Amino acid sequence: MADPNERSGNGSLKKRRNILVAVAVAAVLSGGYFWYRSMGHETTDNAQLDGNIVPVRASVAGYVHEVRFTDDQHVHAGDTLLLIEDKDYRAMVAQSEAALASAEAQLEAARSGHQSAEMSASASQLSGAAMQDNVSSAETRQWKAQRELERVQAMVKDDAATPQQLDAAKAEVDVATAMLQAARKQADASGRQADATRSQSNAQRSQVALAQAMVAQREAELHLARIRLGHTAVLAPFDCVVSRKSVEPGQYIAVGMPMCSAVDQAHIWVTANFKETQITDMRPGQPVEVHLDAFPDVVLSGHLASFSGATGAKFSLLPPDNATGNFVKVTQRIPVRIALDPMQDSDVYLAPGLSATVDVTTKG
Repeated sequence: MADPNERSGNGSLKKRRNILVAVAVAAVLSGGYFWYRSMGHETTDNAQLDGNIVPVRASVAGYVHEVRFTDDQHVHAGDTLLLIEDKDYRAMVAQSEAALASAEAQLEAARSGHQSAEMSASASQLSGAAMQDNVSSAETRQWKAQRELERVQAMVKDDAATPQQLDAAKAEVDVATAMLQAARKQADASGRQADATRSQSNAQRSQVALAQAMVAQREAELHLARIRLGHTAVLAPFDCVVSRKSVEPGQYIAVGMPMCSAVDQAHIWVTANFKETQITDMRPGQPVEVHLDAFPDVVLSGHLASFSGATGAKFSLLPPDNATGNFVKVTQRIPVRIALDPMQDSDVYLAPGLSATVDVTTKG
């Protein structure tokens, strides 16, 4: 008859053996599953959500009149975040409007002066033409008197004319010559006057161009003053959450001073840093599963959008230079952008910076 203690020991040994076999089978099956699962997949937990974070800065300097947002508030594009005291900027607009009105009045005066100078130049030109006609008439009269004198002189030799007729012919020549000289002087004076009026007209034209340029300058100054006045109201750049509020009413802010950060939560993507040895079979468009540490039960879907233009180390403040010193090869990481598909679950809070684990399916 067998000893009961011996039967109990054999049973315990057999039980332990079955447990070890079961554990070994489970380990083999698990290892086989994970090995099979890893085929055609690349995974990394070096990933996080990313989004556009834009600092909202002041475009003009001044004292804060009113703050219309609170920290971490959802706002829409174009919503007024804060108002800056605008009295000085309204005065600048009024000053620019007055300067523009003055420049426009000067332009009208310059145009009137140019028009008057043009009329004077035209009148002088017509007067000069008339003087030239007088010169031509005097030349003709002088030529005719000279011919008449020559005819009378010939007649006197033949006793066909009296000395009185000869004296009269000479006097006519003298008168015609004097009239010709006077006409030429008048024509010369009229020409000089026409040149002077034409120069004056050209000068007035230059004044018109200068006045037009001044009007354009005043218009630009008024436009700039109105832009600065508009910048006293700081608006939300897009639908976003405004965080890191750093401004209060009565505070003086300078140009370019950040007042808060606008976080675009409507366009979120994942940046995953894969080892360079993992990207061999990765291509844009491949499907991706994203697991968030904040929501372990939620699986987000997406696709591989693009690879970074360089490794992460090359974008660091002091990128490594392997050409100097002792070379130690380090596996580099490539930032990969993953676009997320639209989600149906609105309770999942996606914010830039959340940690994630991604699984890229490289083979179907």
